[in-house]
Amino acid sequence: MSTPEPYAPYDPSNRLATPQDPHAAARVARLREIGIGDAPIPEFDEFAKSLAHITGAPYAMVNFIDEDRQYFAGLYTQEPDQTGVELPQHAEPGREMPKDHGWCPHVVTRRKAMPLGDVCAYPRFAGNPVIDKLGIRAYLGTPLIDTRTGITLGTICVVDTETRDWGQEGVETIKGMAEQLVRRIHDIEDGRT
Repeated sequence: MSTPEPYAPYDPSNRLATPQDPHAAARVARLREIGIGDAPIPEFDEFAKSLAHITGAPYAMVNFIDEDRQYFAGLYTQEPDQTGVELPQHAEPGREMPKDHGWCPHVVTRRKAMPLGDVCAYPRFAGNPVIDKLGIRAYLGTPLIDTRTGITLGTICVVDTETRDWGQEGVETIKGMAEQLVRRIHDIEDGRT
C-alpha cells in the first residue's frame, strides 16, 4: 500500500488560472523606459543574496513580469551542500519562468505582500508547477510598486523547500527591502550609480 501524496501533483488540464493582469502592457512600457527587466543585473543578484540571508531562505529573486513570462533580474540560490536539501532532478531555477508558474503574478495583481507558510495548504496554489519542479513549500513575496507612476513593476520574493512561518516580522522585512529596491531602481533610471 502506497502513501498518498501530501498534495495533488500538477495537472495542466486542471490548473487555476493566473489572475487577469490589466496593467501588463503599462508595466512592460515602464520597465523598458527604465531599462530593466530582461537581463540579469549583478547588483540585483547581490540584493537577492542579501534578502535570502536576512530571511534565512535558500532562494530569493527580484522578478519582473511581462505579458507572458517572469524574468529574474536578481537571483540567489544556495548550493545544495549549504542547505542540506536534495532538490528534485533538474531543479535548478533559471532566470525565466512562464507567467502561470509560481506566485509572483498573484502578488503583482494583488499589490500586497503574500506570505504562504505552506503552499500546499492553499487549494488555489497547491497545484502550482514549481511545487513539483523545484520542491517549493513556502513562499513570501511583495510587490515592487513604482512610487513615480504607481505601476507594479514586479516582485521580490523568497522561497523555501520546507514549510515555515514567515511571521509579521518577515512580512515587514521584505516590504522594507522592496522599498529600498524601488529607490535603487529610481537611481538607475536617473543615471546615478
